[in-house]
Amino acid sequence: MKKWTKCIVGVASVAVLAFALVSLSCGKTKVSGSAETTFAGGTAGTAYAETPRNNYSPEQALSIVEALQTSFRYITDTMLPAVVEVDVTETKTYTNPMPSFGWPFDELLGNGSGSNNSKEYESKGLGSGVIVRRSGNILYVLTNNHVAGAASKISVKLNDGREFEGKLVGADSRMDIALVSFESEDKEIPVAKLGDSDEVRAGDICLAFGAPLGYRQSVTQGIVSAVERNEPGMSNINDFIQTDAAINQGNSGGPLVNIYGEVIGINTWIASQSGGSQGLGFAIPINNIKSTIDSFISKGKATYGWIGVSLLDVTDDFKKELGVSEAGAFAAEVFTDSPAYKAGIKPGDYIIELNGKSVKTVNQLIRDVGSLEAGKTAKCTVIRGGEKVSNIVIKIEERAEDVDSKNNKLWPGFIATPLTEDVKKSLKINDKKLEGVVISNIESKSPAAALRLQNGDIITAVNGVKVRNIKEFYKELAAAKNSINFDLYSNGGTITTGTFKF
Repeated sequence: MKKWTKCIVGVASVAVLAFALVSLSCGKTKVSGSAETTFAGGTAGTAYAETPRNNYSPEQALSIVEALQTSFRYITDTMLPAVVEVDVTETKTYTNPMPSFGWPFDELLGNGSGSNNSKEYESKGLGSGVIVRRSGNILYVLTNNHVAGAASKISVKLNDGREFEGKLVGADSRMDIALVSFESEDKEIPVAKLGDSDEVRAGDICLAFGAPLGYRQSVTQGIVSAVERNEPGMSNINDFIQTDAAINQGNSGGPLVNIYGEVIGINTWIASQSGGSQGLGFAIPINNIKSTIDSFISKGKATYGWIGVSLLDVTDDFKKELGVSEAGAFAAEVFTDSPAYKAGIKPGDYIIELNGKSVKTVNQLIRDVGSLEAGKTAKCTVIRGGEKVSNIVIKIEERAEDVDSKNNKLWPGFIATPLTEDVKKSLKINDKKLEGVVISNIESKSPAAALRLQNGDIITAVNGVKVRNIKEFYKELAAAKNSINFDLYSNGGTITTGTFKF
């Protein structure tokens, strides 16, 4: 079957190429060494609609399109039986805004009894999913967390109309994926083949499957519009595949498929002002999900590697003060006693490489670290104080669910930002000669909070050493041993904080 699939794909590929060549033969081309414009079939200054083009026949053109259609039919026939509709019921709580007046008035007004005005109710919804694994009589359906993650009841409907009770195996809000299982003795229910999303390129032909707007499973076709989409405002850590294949409400959780009939992504959201497809659909790359499927089945949850740094995307002005120009991720703070802290990572380090792979963005580094297995080691390269520091070995730990709440472990507990003229103006500072860094994003219960630092304070010295910019500040912060204090500019003068011991 695999060989025949590749054969079909080959025919389609040749068909597309041949069609492109036919189209290109009708366009203008320049003759080498000449300013004259030539056209297929001869030389002319203008091409007219009635100009004969006899280099192909209508029968040949039709056969090209038929070959492409045949490949789409085969992919659809193969994939649709593995695509499911996921119907969910969520139990929610409604609090009646009407005050309680006591019996019998509450009963008459529908307020509930006594002082308890809260009521539970069921909310129904639906999405899509794709069968990705079988273990005996258990089949596993991949979908979105926002489809099934909070469901109290789940029903899985196959394309042939059969319906099964589903169970939530695991869900993860960071990546917006969930795994649902159902049981069937039918060994003919197909399992979709997972592809390699790292090979996906803009311009690739793709097909989107799902149950849009509550209709039974269907397919739309388009191209990959872009890859590695992760713009400000996107809600999670994925590097999305963007497609113009129509995706509508209800398509969430359905597969995005390549011309080989392989799942390359899970459709998850659309950019739309109307709620319908506007040619901007986004899918989670399947390579981001593969290891999580195993974690869901074995542990009931997604597991992530953790090194213990708070990362920040920084502006060009920030990078200039830091003395770096390349892409990377800025380690603004480090959790004490974390793997990074033990390995020697310092606040202010600019991470440019992990296990030999260049760091392009913060989200990319978060994904790469998250995919590492707890107990394994990783090597990273950083720029510290303008110098490259290589081969820092970090032992990976599993990310705890409550790690974001441990502010008291963040060192130094704030982010230093450049003191620009615009910042001086906003802080109403008239001293043109003032140099230092601005305190921002103070974490509660952190060392910064213990020192009573305030957002907007200007640090002019660390342990008595003057600092004029970001680079000098983080250099002195890294050099501090056992204790630290800061000189702060305040109302035209300078004060020195208490000493924090660590």
